[in-house]
Amino acid sequence: MLVLRSFAFLLASYLFTALGLVFGWPFFLRPWPKPWPFVTFWAATSTWLHGVICGVEVEWRGVENIPEGGFLVASKHQSMWETIALVPRFRFTTFILKHELMRIPMFGWAMKRTGMIEIDRASGSRALVEMTRRARAAIEAGRQVVIFPEGTRTTPGAKPSYKVGVGYLYEACGAPCLPIALNSGLYWPRRSWRRYPGKIIVEILPPIPPGLDRKTFLAELSRRIEAASERLIAEAMASAEPPPLPRAAG
Repeated sequence: MLVLRSFAFLLASYLFTALGLVFGWPFFLRPWPKPWPFVTFWAATSTWLHGVICGVEVEWRGVENIPEGGFLVASKHQSMWETIALVPRFRFTTFILKHELMRIPMFGWAMKRTGMIEIDRASGSRALVEMTRRARAAIEAGRQVVIFPEGTRTTPGAKPSYKVGVGYLYEACGAPCLPIALNSGLYWPRRSWRRYPGKIIVEILPPIPPGLDRKTFLAELSRRIEAASERLIAEAMASAEPPPLPRAAG
């Protein structure tokens, strides 16, 4: 049953995304923010398909901690799930993502049209400067800029490695940072096509106000996200039907 459900979801998600790109391209020709309702519809429907087909429930905690206006969001990154599920959670979500994703036919074009911020790591410090410029402009325009502080997906329980980019961005933008913890990697594992049933828990933690120095901010961000994520993983493993714990790397 697990294999059938996982395969059915992969098929449904790819088909739904492909149809969305084929029939939804007229939305992306319209000026901002006209395309955004289509994007949030795609993300909400994709998350719903995952829940229905794979038997996954989602619990959002700490929604009351979301501030108004533009701000920085720093989320734990364990799977592709949060790159979809976080889209409709905020008013105008802007992801900082790797440059390679923009090369995907149609999909990359759609992301550019909705103001996603690409970063070309091969460009070094120039990429950091450009990322900061665009992130600051997005926050000033009232958008919520999402960054994954570790730069890539990590296995639940793996040793954290927070990159300096999030600290640089926080210091340069002068905006609050909203930390997010989760346990999605237990149910949508990294580098696996299997999707496990259960409850994904996302905890939105109180925002970190602007004004801290970079080192203090990084330490506080890591402490908050890692402590909460470890607690959410432990909660899942203590449930009546715990998911298989992926092997931690590093």
